[in-house]
Amino acid sequence: MTSTPHAPSGEPNPLRALSLESLRCRTSMKWRTYPADVLPLWVAEMDVPLAEPVVRAVTEALALGDTGYPAGTAYAEALAGFAEKRWGWDGLAVERTAIVPDVMLGVVEMLKLVTGHGDPVIVNSPVYPPFYQFIEHMDRQVREAPLGADLRIDFDALEESFRQAVAGGRRAAYLLCSPHNPTGTVHTAGELGTVAALADRYGVRVVADEIHAPLTFPGADFVPYLSVPGGESGLSLMSASKAWNLAGLKAALAIAGPAAAADLARLPEEVGHGPSHVGVIAHTAALTEGTAWLDALLTGLDDNRRLLADLLAEHLPAISCLPAQATYLAWLDCRGLGLGEDPARVFLERGRVALNSGIPFGTGGAGHVRLNLATSPELITEGVRRMAAALARTGPQMA
Repeated sequence: MTSTPHAPSGEPNPLRALSLESLRCRTSMKWRTYPADVLPLWVAEMDVPLAEPVVRAVTEALALGDTGYPAGTAYAEALAGFAEKRWGWDGLAVERTAIVPDVMLGVVEMLKLVTGHGDPVIVNSPVYPPFYQFIEHMDRQVREAPLGADLRIDFDALEESFRQAVAGGRRAAYLLCSPHNPTGTVHTAGELGTVAALADRYGVRVVADEIHAPLTFPGADFVPYLSVPGGESGLSLMSASKAWNLAGLKAALAIAGPAAAADLARLPEEVGHGPSHVGVIAHTAALTEGTAWLDALLTGLDDNRRLLADLLAEHLPAISCLPAQATYLAWLDCRGLGLGEDPARVFLERGRVALNSGIPFGTGGAGHVRLNLATSPELITEGVRRMAAALARTGPQMA
């Protein structure tokens, strides 16, 4: 499978479009959780204007009063076309899709289809904190298979987790984060093939959260889990939400491999009432007409990755960070700073910069922070300046 290279789009870098003053007018979580003197570089919202085709499609829908319930397959068709052009994958069958409210609620519904109360769900820690929250809330057991030291899947740990999970004949599922959040790792075709082979050997069902797939950088190829040999019984969740900053316009797609079609057919009809019709319109427009904007964003994010690496090397060399292959997130190992298990607390209290604490990401998260790169270079520079200033104020803690 060969992905389409990201050619220059001619679009301006959306990460440079908005001033700090205009961003502070926003009322969403990123900009309203902390006081105004705190620089927010945490939750997965991007500091960008929306892609013009998305604005146009939503504006036209509102002008028409087209704000009813979602219907039809336009979203699935748009994603299928995007997947074929972007990832060289022509196996996304529209008839094996269902609209769900968002990726995490879709994950819940997929896990309900393939597991029962009390069954284990395996995750690769450190991983997106809602994985823990949603799994536990639906009365399943979280079982960790920690990533290796290279922040890639440790297959010995994964196989042992599978073996223990199905002991005694229990059903089990593996919630795969692909690309991985928070590390930005893009799993290779070989790695995903090994996942599929292990899942088949132990009878574990794979549910893949692939929300960050469009945010893969040049040099890495995103491979849809359902496209790998053995992935036919998998279930996937995809959305335009992360790549086009549409979290407030709820809509995602559940996709079944050929051998999982009967599972998806059991999805309760009322689940399809949860997505926003306007959200579906927005996501469809993003996938069909917003790729030039996406390419400009990816170029800007790639620049920000390099900028962050340079800034850390100059001002905070004790922090280590493997370059992400996807997402707009940076996973920073701060254990060399001597700030304890929760350096995010120190950076917030002493530097007035908000980062995600690594602790909620599970095993392997202590001593780490997650930084959101989807902002202007100036704000990234200011964020690192504040982090460095926080260290100057810690005094004896740095011993």
